[in-house]
Amino acid sequence: MHACAVWAQQRQVGQELIGQAEDSRPVVTAVPFLTITPDARAAGMGEAGVATSPDANATFWNPSKLAFVEGRIGVAASYTPWLQKIVQDMWIFYGSGYYRLNNQQTLGIGFRYFDLGEMQFIDANKNITAPPAFPREYAFDASYAMKLSKKFSMGVSARYIYSNLTGGISVPGADLRPGQSAAADISAYWTNPDLSLGGRPTTLSLGGSISNIGAKISYSNAAQQDFLPTNLRLGTALTTELDPFNKITFAFDINKLLVPTPPIYGIDTATGKRFILKGKDPNRSLLSGMFGSFTDAPNGFKEEMREFIWTAAGEYWYNNLFALRGGFYHESRYKGNRQYFTLGLGLRYSKFGIDVAYLIATQRQHPLEDTLRFTLLFKLDSKEAQDIESDKTSEDAF
Repeated sequence: MHACAVWAQQRQVGQELIGQAEDSRPVVTAVPFLTITPDARAAGMGEAGVATSPDANATFWNPSKLAFVEGRIGVAASYTPWLQKIVQDMWIFYGSGYYRLNNQQTLGIGFRYFDLGEMQFIDANKNITAPPAFPREYAFDASYAMKLSKKFSMGVSARYIYSNLTGGISVPGADLRPGQSAAADISAYWTNPDLSLGGRPTTLSLGGSISNIGAKISYSNAAQQDFLPTNLRLGTALTTELDPFNKITFAFDINKLLVPTPPIYGIDTATGKRFILKGKDPNRSLLSGMFGSFTDAPNGFKEEMREFIWTAAGEYWYNNLFALRGGFYHESRYKGNRQYFTLGLGLRYSKFGIDVAYLIATQRQHPLEDTLRFTLLFKLDSKEAQDIESDKTSEDAF
């Protein structure tokens, strides 16, 4: 159990004031759980995953990778105890899977569930306003990926989002209700396994995705709506086989939220009303918010560059059975200041796999410090369908 001080009218303040200052203005959105890395493999690699080799978790990172996935049927399940430095009853579950229709087309599904534990609602005077609540958030995904050539694929996803931050509790004086929305992803993936580096077989992959493109979400009335965490992710991965038993991958990703940057506000002393001193009005449409997110930072280009998050990682495999992983995640100290190292282990045997990841924060008492993630993977190919990779008939048409 944990207590969470929630003033019933706090959403009326507006997202642009949360944690904002002249030199520190994190970009805040609704349902941020949609951006939390769910699987242990990517988590062990500094949260890089848009261009790494595909598996069942590609439904989160880059659905187009599913067109190149090995095997016909695969599933994965991930579990993350969340913010364990602060509370003990928050956790995230992610389940995903894929089914290859043929050598060119693959379907994928995903389910994210965020349990925020037990919360106690209090007012500004710290008086309990309602019985304990049990907030929950979840999202369902459906994905489709298709090869457009031997080396290139594209993918799309559709998503339903449900966010109940009050846990069904009615708060006097506040019209609160669960938020619901729908969103889509679009992605692309290019991979070339025919390269050579120092005489060693090498694969270069490039990936890109825009995720959570969807309508704003509301928890009270239509006048108070928040952007979804629409996110641009670009990355590359280079894999080299050192010898028949050893291979190593280097990966690099960059991310940027495609939502408005909060402006700098002033207060009219005569009326007490706010006005924009610097920057642009964040109350915009979806498309205006997405495209305008590259040019709306109050402090110009310098601040825009601060909104890019980058990750760098490495992965070593021995005989495709055992993996060691490491990475670094960097976010500007002016835009959230999440900076940490990650470590990971992976095991594969026959149709079964397990991954574990561990987070090492660069700051003391960081809320994400010591975060652990666990993932189980299974390939469920039937014997007669197992040889789908050898069917090259339709590929020869490319």
